[in-house]
Amino acid sequence: MKASQFFISTLKEAPADAEVVSHRLMTRAGMIKKLGAGIYTYMPMGLRVIHKVEAIVREEMARAGAVEITMPVIQPAEYWQETGRFDKMGPELLRIKDRHGRDFVVQPTSEEVVTDLARQELRSHKQLPKNFYQIQTKFRDERRPRFGLMRGREFIMKDAYSFDKDQASAKASYQVMAQAYRRIFDRFGLTYRAVAADSGAIGGDLSEEFQVIAATGEDAIVYCPHSEYAANLEKAEALPPAGPRPAPAEPMATVPTPGKSTCADVAELLGLPLARTVKSLVLATETLTEDGRVQAVQVWLMLLRGDHDMNEVKVGKLAPFAAGYRFATVPEIEEHFGCKPGYLGPIGLVKPVGLVVDREVAVMADWICGANQPDHHIRGVNWGRDLPEPTLVADLRNVVEGDLSPDGAGVLAIERGIEVGHVFYLGTKYSQAMNATFLGEDGRPAPFEMGCYGIGITRLPAAAIEQNHDERGIIWPDALAPFTVVICPINAERSVEVKQTAERLYAELLAAGVDVLLDDRSERPGAMFADWELIGVPHRITIGDRALKEGQVEYQHRRDSASVRWALADVASSLRARMGQ
Repeated sequence: MKASQFFISTLKEAPADAEVVSHRLMTRAGMIKKLGAGIYTYMPMGLRVIHKVEAIVREEMARAGAVEITMPVIQPAEYWQETGRFDKMGPELLRIKDRHGRDFVVQPTSEEVVTDLARQELRSHKQLPKNFYQIQTKFRDERRPRFGLMRGREFIMKDAYSFDKDQASAKASYQVMAQAYRRIFDRFGLTYRAVAADSGAIGGDLSEEFQVIAATGEDAIVYCPHSEYAANLEKAEALPPAGPRPAPAEPMATVPTPGKSTCADVAELLGLPLARTVKSLVLATETLTEDGRVQAVQVWLMLLRGDHDMNEVKVGKLAPFAAGYRFATVPEIEEHFGCKPGYLGPIGLVKPVGLVVDREVAVMADWICGANQPDHHIRGVNWGRDLPEPTLVADLRNVVEGDLSPDGAGVLAIERGIEVGHVFYLGTKYSQAMNATFLGEDGRPAPFEMGCYGIGITRLPAAAIEQNHDERGIIWPDALAPFTVVICPINAERSVEVKQTAERLYAELLAAGVDVLLDDRSERPGAMFADWELIGVPHRITIGDRALKEGQVEYQHRRDSASVRWALADVASSLRARMGQ
């Protein structure tokens, strides 16, 4: 491709709403153009990157035995109603009606549609296993779309769905796809971690996220530097402290804490470590009537150490909260505690509440909590002496750096990541809900065992930029770059030799299968170089009169601080060596 035939549209400044590096650089490099909140046009330069992502994904999906299909973006609501997700997914699921008043959704994912396909087409165990995938536009009506392609509303995703005859086969299919994902992200040349994850709204009991490591990542990744253990913050287990609970060493006493409503303020006032305090979080669960009205409300007190944060995913998996929970209202809190939030605790309640205690708090002694009186706390609280021993003890908190690794290999560290892929083992969640069955070897119908596997096609380039950039612009890995090599002739309009040499080298590299662009725009060298540094093409060949007199050209990798001279005759072989081919 020649630059004069292509469309290059770089900007000196990023738009004011571009908050993160990838959004700023993709906009400045002319890769995306905003149409509406979270909705972008993929410009020619950006679309080339997306197509390269898709090509690698397709190659590895084929290698893993997946078969490509395309499912509709607009889907009849009846399939989503079969699984209950039409109502459960909330406002992120965009619901629309056609001219006849029939309900449809704009797909955010396609479990229901692919399950319907399977129940029609896969009738016998002899047709299994089968894996269908698509690369297709999705839409999620994000409350606050931001960060460009990192959290947009419309995006492109690769979603695959496996169908197996039994659990063992399904888990084997899961492992095939998990390994395919590792090959995909290895080929992209990105630094990433595969981490154990919670399955979230999609469901399932075996799940991994693929996180590109980046300081700007929204997700916290927990890992052990001395082992293979890695999990996202929602999933990472906080082990119970080792050793028995210390014996009480001080009497229980109510102390004034005027205006000190946080654990940190109380600890500072009393001159004690924050880890001696216990925070009180109040939740509520509701029992509903058949017509959906609230029949009864149960209030719960959650106790965590003052320097720890509650993990809402872990709490949601506990039996009392599996059907859903919310934070209690101020009137509900006052009714049970006789006090406004800020001074709450488990002693001196007005009405009884359910009590759930974090593992750490269960082995604490002489701790400090709210006194259920404004401007007062209680210190020297001990289980067994001042309160009954807790009966419901669980892992309620987020892990922190320095916690013991669950595999016993050391302590945990935390880094930031951007989720670009996710694999789930679903089991029969969707096949049972939709009565999707096949005839097993015994001649009886059985529900499909399913897996689900997604890659954010348009999110991945943004994640790559967050990991690979400098003050001049993007630094693409070879596999993702819109063009792998750019040829920059200097003053070609005034030098026949420069122009002809550039054309010959361009033709030679094209014939060798190199993804090369010839910049024939007659730009000044500074402007030309600035464009390609911003756009991030990894390999640059500069052709000028001075070097040509010595039979040489200048080569510079995007990560290099200076150029080097290469013999003109050796450019193709030198490039292959530099590109690892």
